[in-house]
Amino acid sequence: MSTNEDDNGKVWDLAEKIGFCMLTTQAGMDLKARPMSAYAERIDNAFYFLTDVASHKDDEISRHPNVCLAFADSKGQKYVSISGTAEVQNDREKIRDLWATPAKAWWDDADDPSIRILKVTPSSAEYWDSPGTMLSYIKMAAAAVTSAKPDMGDNAKVQM
Repeated sequence: MSTNEDDNGKVWDLAEKIGFCMLTTQAGMDLKARPMSAYAERIDNAFYFLTDVASHKDDEISRHPNVCLAFADSKGQKYVSISGTAEVQNDREKIRDLWATPAKAWWDDADDPSIRILKVTPSSAEYWDSPGTMLSYIKMAAAAVTSAKPDMGDNAKVQM
């Protein structure tokens, strides 16, 4: 397996493990981010989200489909930023496939006609996978004493 394939797999692994991300869209001249529960599907090369037809993000995406997904596990010092193209779909079968307990906070059931799928097809990503907070602090302290750069773990830019 090539390094790019390893890095690509690492992006998917981290995003799947973290699960929640900040979805950033463009609203006029401003950027807006909001937390979303992501459903990562490598086989489709896509991230899926359940959204409401009346939400502002759907309008923003129709005008500016380029988005950013920012995943963060601050305790584990693991981060992923994914750039991609978003589209809103009314795929009722996919909605039923993705329906899970967290969605019940927003809708009564998967057949609610206001539910839509937000599909993000990734184009590139970058990840940071550090060994953890305590070890990172120790490495930074050692680097400060020795004037060396600390090895803070893996970091790679990936074409998806």
